[in-house]
Amino acid sequence: MTRRVITTDRLIIREMEENDCECLLEIFSDREAMKYYPSLKDRKETMKWIQWTMDHYMKYGFGLWIVEEKEKEKFLGQCGLVLQKIQGSVEVEIGYLFARQHWGMGYATEAAKACKAYGFEHLDLPKLLSLIDPLNQASIKVAERIGMKRETQIVKRGKALDVYACYSV
Repeated sequence: MTRRVITTDRLIIREMEENDCECLLEIFSDREAMKYYPSLKDRKETMKWIQWTMDHYMKYGFGLWIVEEKEKEKFLGQCGLVLQKIQGSVEVEIGYLFARQHWGMGYATEAAKACKAYGFEHLDLPKLLSLIDPLNQASIKVAERIGMKRETQIVKRGKALDVYACYSV
């Protein structure tokens, strides 16, 4: 049985499972959706991603989750918390990636805001960040809408990324 992690007014945010492969593959094979990611993924790589994510749940108690529209339980994308190594330290990132047909509807902001609250209220994290390509204006807007501010720029895997962060109060 799939475990729900968070619910919002419009969304169900739940753990990823192997049955999500086809829906994730729709995003992972879409050049426009994956424009700011290192590469597209095929079915085999998508299944490896799902397994890595499920292992992350077991090891850390959180990870990237599936986001569904509550009323119809329709797949929208993924959003959640994942560990990132940044300049010698381990940080928790809010990551989000949605199917293109659901862009511009506020789903990413709603999901990211809920994940932020989960990280601060349930995991007692002092800080959350997002690593964003400086050209990805839509992602920057989501980060800013949930209260993140640009702190610095780093290079990760040969690519410049802006670091947006917010802190627990």
